[in-house]
Amino acid sequence: MNSKLSHIQTPNDMHARSWGMRLIEPVVAIVMLYLVALATGDEITGNHAVLAIITFFISSTLFGFGEQRHMPRDATFWDFTKAALLNWMIVIGFLLLLGYLTGFFSLFAMETLVLWFALTPVALVGSQIAAHRISYSLRKSGLVRSVLIVGVNDVALKLAQRIEEHPGLLMHVEGFFDDRDLSRQPEGTRIPLLGSMNDLPGYARAHNISTIFISQPMSAQPRIRKLLDELQDTTASIYFLPDLYVFDLIQARFDSVAGVPVVAICETPFTGMNNMVKRVSDVVLGTLILIMLLPVMLAIAIAVKLGSPGPAIFKQRRYGLYGEEIIVYKFRSMTVAEDGAQVTQATRNDKRVTRIGAFLRRSSLDELPQFINVLQGRMSIVGPRPHAVAHNELYRKQIKGYMLRHKVRPGITGWAQVNGFRGETETLEKMEARIAYDLDYLRRWSLLLDLWIIVRTVKVALQRDNAY
Repeated sequence: MNSKLSHIQTPNDMHARSWGMRLIEPVVAIVMLYLVALATGDEITGNHAVLAIITFFISSTLFGFGEQRHMPRDATFWDFTKAALLNWMIVIGFLLLLGYLTGFFSLFAMETLVLWFALTPVALVGSQIAAHRISYSLRKSGLVRSVLIVGVNDVALKLAQRIEEHPGLLMHVEGFFDDRDLSRQPEGTRIPLLGSMNDLPGYARAHNISTIFISQPMSAQPRIRKLLDELQDTTASIYFLPDLYVFDLIQARFDSVAGVPVVAICETPFTGMNNMVKRVSDVVLGTLILIMLLPVMLAIAIAVKLGSPGPAIFKQRRYGLYGEEIIVYKFRSMTVAEDGAQVTQATRNDKRVTRIGAFLRRSSLDELPQFINVLQGRMSIVGPRPHAVAHNELYRKQIKGYMLRHKVRPGITGWAQVNGFRGETETLEKMEARIAYDLDYLRRWSLLLDLWIIVRTVKVALQRDNAY
């Protein structure tokens, strides 16, 4: 079987072309920063490099999901302008917020920043229109990869749709081959078939097909083996589309272990470069926030100590990364310090909550010491909220996938908290909803999402809802 599969390729080249298109806007923004600095006579220093790196991470994430990726061939100048302006304004918003919190922009000439903010959209629109036109010109001239898909199913249809939506891939789906007749296709689809699987090799040879995707279940293995044997008489690159959608995927991707190809079904989003980006952002933001809030934290510690007997800082065992126990710090807000086999969640009008503790819990100020946990590497600023060990042991038996939230460091704030699941979870249904958001965060993570959660957390904390 291995020898028959040896000529199947992994889709690295398609990822490279997609990333190439995605990097156009970040590169343009960075180039404009340096061109404007040169034009204004602003001395280029390491600060410009730091700003360029921050801009790259924010814009590559944002523009990677922007509307310009799906522009039709007849898109107008206004279509590109609107998409570029909207995305660039969001990038500027995050940069201004970061500059306000850190004072970073004071290191640059104001003229440089203003001109950069104003002129970059012009360059973005120009580059997007040029890339769009070049892509469609190449497609029209025939410099595209002809594609056939074996199997008409949900995965195959999704692939065909994505190829159509991403002209930068320079691919064109010529048709489908399937042994099933039209009446057995997925409901609502009317895909014209070019033939059965037996007809595919002859068609591929006659039309010099460059790429073939096989979307068939593993139960069809004998037919796939026969098809691969016959396709060795063609020059087509062959890809296999595993039906992974039957699984609850978290950060699914292709990888290799010592040269052996594997498919990740459930993995942490923080591997490779993502892990470095996440940790650097935690350390930088955590340090800045601790410096700014240090006077506030000292005042709170004194108030807690004077308000009731006991320590100012409450230490509780929680589950951290990979389910290992960690010690989490909070300002003590109760007259008790529960950390045993049973921990009762705080409820409305809970008599255990002190007067100063009630205020701290409503405003989330009791969580501030956890920025120390962030610098220690035990927690992140954004991630699934850590639960008491007793609650973990209870809910892991009742909620499917509960422990998957521990594939990342727990956070001071999280996707569930800014979506209404903050504080008490008095029913199993509410806890299930919170876990659903935690797992959704693992699937969707990006630096942009983290920044958005931080911004929304401020609003949620001010509302003071559902925190007792």
